[in-house]
Amino acid sequence: MVFHYDNRVVLASSGGFISLLQRSKSCNPIPMEKICFIFLFLFLSWGSCDDFKDVNEYELLLSIKASIHDPLHYLSNWNNTFFCKWNGIRCNSNSTHVTQIDLSGKNLSGKISESFFHFLYIETIDISNNQLDGTIPWNVFSCSSLVHLNLSNNNLTGWVPKGSIPNLQKLDLSNNFLSGPIPDEIGLFSSLQYLDLGGNALVGKIPKSIKNLTKLQDFTLASNQLVGELPKELGFMKSLKFIYLGYNNFSGRIPYEIGELTSLNHINLAFNNLTGEIPLTIGNLTELNYLFLYFNKLNGSIPVTLFKLKKLVSLDVSDNLLSGEIPEFVSEFRVLEVLHLFSNNFSGKIPKSITSLRHLQVLQLWSNNFWGEIPDDLGKYNNLTILDLSTNNLTGKIPQSLCDSGRLQKLILFSNSLEGNIPKRLGHCISLTRVRFQNNRLSGELSPEFVKLPLVYYLDLSANNLSGEVNNSNWKMPKLQMLSLARNKFSGELPSSFGSNKLENLDLSENDFFGSIPSGIGKFSELMELKLSHNRLSGKIPNEISSCKKLVSINFSCNHLIGKIPETLSRLPVLGNLDLSVNQLSGEIPKTLGNLESLVQVNISHNRFHGKLPSTGVFLAINSTAVTGNNLCGGASITNLPPCKEFRNFYWWFFGTALACVTFAIISVLAFLFVKRRNISVHEVKTRVESELNGGGEWELLFFDHKASKCVAIDDILKSLRERRNVVQTKNMQFHVKELKEINLNNDTVVEFKEIGKVRHPNIVKLVAICKSEKGRLVLVHEHVKGKKLSEVIGVLSWEQRWKIAAGIAKALHYLHRCCSSESIVVGNVSSSSVIVVDGKDDACIQLSLPDITKCLVSSAYVSPETKESKEITESSDMYGFGLILIELLSGKNLVDAEIGLHEDIVEWARYCYSDCHIETWVDPLLKVHAMNNPNQIIEIMSLALQCTAHDPAARPYAADVVKILGSTMRSKTFCF
Repeated sequence: MVFHYDNRVVLASSGGFISLLQRSKSCNPIPMEKICFIFLFLFLSWGSCDDFKDVNEYELLLSIKASIHDPLHYLSNWNNTFFCKWNGIRCNSNSTHVTQIDLSGKNLSGKISESFFHFLYIETIDISNNQLDGTIPWNVFSCSSLVHLNLSNNNLTGWVPKGSIPNLQKLDLSNNFLSGPIPDEIGLFSSLQYLDLGGNALVGKIPKSIKNLTKLQDFTLASNQLVGELPKELGFMKSLKFIYLGYNNFSGRIPYEIGELTSLNHINLAFNNLTGEIPLTIGNLTELNYLFLYFNKLNGSIPVTLFKLKKLVSLDVSDNLLSGEIPEFVSEFRVLEVLHLFSNNFSGKIPKSITSLRHLQVLQLWSNNFWGEIPDDLGKYNNLTILDLSTNNLTGKIPQSLCDSGRLQKLILFSNSLEGNIPKRLGHCISLTRVRFQNNRLSGELSPEFVKLPLVYYLDLSANNLSGEVNNSNWKMPKLQMLSLARNKFSGELPSSFGSNKLENLDLSENDFFGSIPSGIGKFSELMELKLSHNRLSGKIPNEISSCKKLVSINFSCNHLIGKIPETLSRLPVLGNLDLSVNQLSGEIPKTLGNLESLVQVNISHNRFHGKLPSTGVFLAINSTAVTGNNLCGGASITNLPPCKEFRNFYWWFFGTALACVTFAIISVLAFLFVKRRNISVHEVKTRVESELNGGGEWELLFFDHKASKCVAIDDILKSLRERRNVVQTKNMQFHVKELKEINLNNDTVVEFKEIGKVRHPNIVKLVAICKSEKGRLVLVHEHVKGKKLSEVIGVLSWEQRWKIAAGIAKALHYLHRCCSSESIVVGNVSSSSVIVVDGKDDACIQLSLPDITKCLVSSAYVSPETKESKEITESSDMYGFGLILIELLSGKNLVDAEIGLHEDIVEWARYCYSDCHIETWVDPLLKVHAMNNPNQIIEIMSLALQCTAHDPAARPYAADVVKILGSTMRSKTFCF
């Protein structure tokens, strides 16, 4: 037992008490009355396991069972007297005493009972990977017999208790929500070999008492909020093999004393604020296999001594301020598999000796200042799977040997000055999945073999000097989802197929293609973006394009297209951008195009259109530059189009003045019908009504759904609010109503809601109406979506369901950020509570509301760090919330619990987990089978989640990119390191 006296920690044992008396001789003497108090305390409250001589272990186990919830009924056989045969229990050889309690991964919840720590002979307690909450019991360190203690991967809160157990060898409290500092008493665990406090919210500095942990081999404090410099005392811990201190806020230099730890196998100091140079003494760590220093502020060059580490398997110093050249000594890394030097200031040539690293699988040098040619034999003797040399100043040709390993999956060389042909041998690299060569000076034609690679899903060859014809027979890429050949010199007719029915993005703009747009374009049922601008295409726009129901953006500008705009374009449910400018199209603009609610941007300039511009939808606010160069009339004043000539009725010449009244009546009726029909097509329907309910008064109702304006009345809404019902049931429709209180109801608020009311997307809950009273009340009416919040059902969803839900959210964000209006709409509070999982469908809907109304800037756990400071929401802050949802979907952890409130720490925890790639330690137990069979999918989506939650908003991907990545993840293979 441990108690505190005058800020001293006293072990409740004779040795501890005697040592206190001995110290008192050299310090201030302890008064006799206080000594008596200590004796009395020891006598009355002695609580170590050793002193429960008559403890009833049967009753202790039943007490434990009573304190926790067991949904899987794992403890169902804890009901007979022979407890040594109970599930999770092991006894000594005589079957008389409990020596081990193992209840890990049994989905248990509730509190940890103090009874766990009253067993006399207990050696192992493992209750990890459950849902236990509350604080760690005060007597956790009271059993001197305890050797292994594992409480990791629960929801525990509070501080790490003080105290020690001399014989304890393993202490694992990781991946909880513990806070406060690391106790100084940690140095009293003199036998400790394994210590893991990572994945919590611990603060303060690493106590210097750690120097007493001379037997410690595995030391993990990663993913906390620790600060200060790394202590020099690390040099005393000679037995250390693994150091995981990444994902904190450590600053200062890496201590030179780290070179004393010659048994080290693994160092992870990533995601801190470390500065200075990498110490020369690191070359003393000859047993080191893994060195992770990425995402710090380290400067200077890589020390020559580092190349003495001949056993190094993975080196990652990316995202720092390192500079200088990479010496030919790199060949000393004889077993190196992963080399990450990207996002630094390295310069010089890529060393030729790197080609001799036979085990090298991943080489990422992007975003540096490397120049010269890529080494000729790169890939010839290596075992490359990922090669990324993009965004440098490389010149010369692409080596033929890059895929000689037969395993190359990702080849990223964009934004250099590479020239020459694409190597023919790459056409035989059937392992390739992702190829990006854009923004170089490549020339020549594509070989027939290169366009038949079976696994490529992403191919970007844009902004080069490539040429030749692209015809049907050449292309057979069944996995292809993204293809960009833009800004090259390709010619010939467009193929009707690229050997794939999975294309989502097709960009063939700024080439020399001619002929008509093939009708086979309608086979691309997954197509979201189609760009054919700046070519020599002729003929009509095919009607079959209406089969591409997922099209969001179409750009056919600067061609020679003729004919009318097909009426079928109005059948594209999510079309947001349409550019038909600079062609020879003619006829009238289809009125149905104005009724397409998703359409927010149109350019029809410089064609041969005539007649009246539609007065609905997107045409109400179209700019003059988007309609100029035609023979159109009408429209709003901003179009600068002439008014249309009124139809004159000359019948009075035949009927005379006697029929003038009749004629006037007919014209009046016709005018009335015209206005009525026009009002029907208007997006908004506004009415004013009186109600006597809830205090009475006048209400203004603004409907965004014409059918709803006829179905629901203000009295129905107010009755449901009075009866505390959220759903209004009418004859044919159901609506969800919600009153917003304590808001600043002004014109800006209403305007913002009007923008939300125009949103129409299958993954966004429609806002049907806004009801505003003269007394300042505001009620929103949404379509009623039957389902539950994602936060309520996330724990029972399969992997396929979670992926589809993530994809649905991403598509909604893509639509809001890019397609739904002239300015993007940001959600502000993208969270698992704002997402509804639709009953009977593996799909999700986001419910939109104003961020300042929901007060998400203050209370939501999903708010990005920059938004907390600036109070400004952006597309990037939406992506941060989406990243957190991905982490929830992958880990099964719930971020909404108000007692937790540590969403940033969950991000840090996720980064730490990803860096080690131990899937089984962080993936949701329900997904473990899938994760083991498909680790690449899980790893790639976690990588996406970390990109979305990057601290720098500029580093987060756009929603459009996320949609592509999620789609490709189900088919791609990613190397895990």
